[in-house]
Amino acid sequence: AVNGLSLDFYEGQITSFLGHNGAGKTTTMSILTGVLPPTSGTAYVLGWDIRTDIDSIRKTMGTCPQHNVLFDILTVGEHVWFYGRVCWGQDPHPSGDPQPRPSQHCPIPAGGMQRKLSVAIAFVGGSRVVVLDEPTAGVDPYSRRSIWELLLKYRKGRTIILSTHYMDEAELLGDRIAIISQGRLCCCGSPLFLKARLGTGYHLTLVKQERVGIGTSTTKKLSALIQKLVPGSRLVEDIGQEVLFVLP
Repeated sequence: AVNGLSLDFYEGQITSFLGHNGAGKTTTMSILTGVLPPTSGTAYVLGWDIRTDIDSIRKTMGTCPQHNVLFDILTVGEHVWFYGRVCWGQDPHPSGDPQPRPSQHCPIPAGGMQRKLSVAIAFVGGSRVVVLDEPTAGVDPYSRRSIWELLLKYRKGRTIILSTHYMDEAELLGDRIAIISQGRLCCCGSPLFLKARLGTGYHLTLVKQERVGIGTSTTKKLSALIQKLVPGSRLVEDIGQEVLFVLP
């Protein structure tokens, strides 16, 4: 799933991994966090080799996997305390780290709230390297933006690696964007650099209202209307509650 991938990550920056499903984003992150061993090559995290020093790496790394790992019997505050103690063996509420309200319980009705808790857990314990595997997947637009604000607020002093298949998310959050396909790095650079070299036009994002059921037929009608008003426009994404068009 990963083939000859070579890439540097920098402290104080968010690097966005952008790619379609199956491009190799999750496999790369699994190797960096020690979930999967590399079949060849290696990676260095803060000077430590993932093949021989993974225990030292994990003491300074926080991760948010694709699927929430939460417990029904714990409150939000207890989740943060539990993961801080188990993973780092230290106070999970150092000054400057996000602190969820302890009055909230899991399971939390909204999926977005559970996802925000999973992201917050990745930051506790003074994590210097934070690996986030599609942290906003499956959440509503409002929760997505709340997670964006958290990442931008707490990126100072941390190296954040973020995988996503949302182009607007990669552009907004990423100091650099790395686009991968079939396990290979296609290009890497700042959003401004990539837009200047590879840009195709403007992006129009429409958010569906939850109370209005918008099916495939309605999306086709909407696409036809946009293409009539702006000739040359095309639909590129229809994920969850958002529809994305590229305008010439």
